[in-house]
Amino acid sequence: MKKAVLLSGLFLTLLPLFRLDKRPRSYPAHFPEPLYRTGSGRQDSLQRELGRALFYDPLLSADNSISCASCHSPYNAFAHTDHDLSHGIADRIGKRNAPALFNLGWQPFYMWDGAVDHLDMQALAPITHPDEMGSGIGEVLEKLRSSDLYPFFFKEVYGDTLISSERFLKALARFQLSLISADARYDRVKQGKAVFSEQEQRGYTLFLQHCNSCHREPLFSTYGLAANGLPPDSTLRDYGRYTLSGLPQDSLRFKIPSLRNLAYTYPYMHDGRFTKLWQVLNHYSGIKAGSVLSAGLSGPLPLQADDKADLLAFLFTLNDSTFVFDIRNQYPKNIFARDEGKGR
Repeated sequence: MKKAVLLSGLFLTLLPLFRLDKRPRSYPAHFPEPLYRTGSGRQDSLQRELGRALFYDPLLSADNSISCASCHSPYNAFAHTDHDLSHGIADRIGKRNAPALFNLGWQPFYMWDGAVDHLDMQALAPITHPDEMGSGIGEVLEKLRSSDLYPFFFKEVYGDTLISSERFLKALARFQLSLISADARYDRVKQGKAVFSEQEQRGYTLFLQHCNSCHREPLFSTYGLAANGLPPDSTLRDYGRYTLSGLPQDSLRFKIPSLRNLAYTYPYMHDGRFTKLWQVLNHYSGIKAGSVLSAGLSGPLPLQADDKADLLAFLFTLNDSTFVFDIRNQYPKNIFARDEGKGR
């Protein structure tokens, strides 16, 4: 009886934590329609807040040391600037760089090799990978059910305390769908609220000539798979989509990342081999004969030093500080502060 009273009191203190976000998370008119529904009703907002808590909780890893945010920091547009390759439990190191997480609702598949075709299922990949979170879905669900907090979170969101894999994964996906980056200087230009400088306009013209076929505006990616002439790392021996399909034409094809928020998402490429944008541009202007290339990139780009400076000026207009520092996406300290020091 005493425990029931204590838990009831805890539930009452948790209710104010679900302060529903009334501010819009819509996308601007120059964006295409998303592939996923991005609702803003009460159920969506509650589910999003549960997903945010789960995203930042290391309980999802085998040894309770790694959360989703460990490799996807909000201050880096949900990428990871500390390491070229992802680091997991027990200091294990993966084979790929952690990609940025934003505008996921417009993407037809996920992971660098396109291995996951629905956002609801994506979280299973890092949770179960031995070099990342090293856990299992059953183990995670049991931890959530045994915690003092999550049964009440799930009841507030879903109406009862059932903690299932479907509810768990949908909450994580709902939070990630809300990570919309659409307030860069470029967006304000498109909305008639700003204008490009002369240099930015020159860079924009160069972008349309040389980059837009793969990094199509306004999302700045087709989110398809492509080979861009990078030679494989002799240590990692990562051949991209080919590892999954076994098809020769998929060799060295990786998912095309968005060019938004490049100031925050270094290092670049699937293996994090470049730390500076000028290195990326030098790669594209110096592609070697015989490199594996996809359609849309037939050889080295004819970029001189001035062209690269102009192109960089334009790329800087794609940085969205409003998104990066949006408190609604950050660690939910109002929830976890009450639970610090307690066994969950």
